[in-house]
Amino acid sequence: MITFGALGAAKITPEALIKPCQQEPRAQVSLIAARDKRRAEIFAAQHSIDFIAEDYDELVNDPSINAVYIALPIHAHHHWAMQALRAGKHVLCEKSLASNQRQAVEMAQVAAETGLILMDAFHYRYHPLFHRAREIYASGLLGKIINIHAEFNVPVPDPTDIRMHYGTAGGVTMDIGCYPISWVRHLTATEPMEIKANAEVGPMNVDVYLATQMLFPGNLQVSTAADMRADAKLTAFIKVVGEIGTMVVNNPIAPQLGHYIELQHNDQVRREHFSTRPTYNYQLDAFLAAVESLRQPLTGPEDAVQQMAVIDRCYEAAGLPVRGL
Repeated sequence: MITFGALGAAKITPEALIKPCQQEPRAQVSLIAARDKRRAEIFAAQHSIDFIAEDYDELVNDPSINAVYIALPIHAHHHWAMQALRAGKHVLCEKSLASNQRQAVEMAQVAAETGLILMDAFHYRYHPLFHRAREIYASGLLGKIINIHAEFNVPVPDPTDIRMHYGTAGGVTMDIGCYPISWVRHLTATEPMEIKANAEVGPMNVDVYLATQMLFPGNLQVSTAADMRADAKLTAFIKVVGEIGTMVVNNPIAPQLGHYIELQHNDQVRREHFSTRPTYNYQLDAFLAAVESLRQPLTGPEDAVQQMAVIDRCYEAAGLPVRGL
């Protein structure tokens, strides 16, 4: 049995952890801590969490739990993930795992020292939709791949939103744009050799829009874009263009809300559909499997270090400081 303690009464926690655990007999959420204890009490009552910790320290050291879910602002991930690992707890941490690559390296080192699981919560990676996209990509069905474009846009009209603050490791690339970057990394199973980027800045040093142009091995041209400006249109897709075919992956972020893979090949167009079981349930499956085998998952520390390296390079290419300085 994996018994989670949840750090932070975040909006994402019910969908990302509580509901999947309610449908999984081998996992449960029994403890929560928040900056405001009253907020934790209300959250616990709403979601049938039995116990409330006085603070984050008490939660990570509580002997009744063996895993910690971190849904705190990104700037707090580094400290609390390492505290939880050193307290003997496996960690499922919301993305981005850290504020920058240096922090991710330190977190990976602690995971290696303790022999515990540290999972970056890129839930999409474990869904059959993305598994199929990777299968098609690698199959040769599309011929030599010419270019890829991945995009994820979510309007964030609230200027006080935590993503609008550099000090909390804010910026569209850290929260929304990290997905297209991860999609293309995992789809190609390679890392970019060159990165160019341009950004629109809202609050000081906070990117509200960032687009990249990357060169991957094999002279593969890849672009990504992410937009959280107030007038952004909600969209999430990957388009892969090959010499003899094209693949569009619609809504890889949340296929449970509607999705498809569209293939254009030999003058024919067809769509494929997959499970509507939530990505978060598949993520929990992968976390449990990792804990049982003590083998890091696909989005474990090694991948997180590479992911944060690319994000750092994107900020540098756009003329912005990396997060966490």
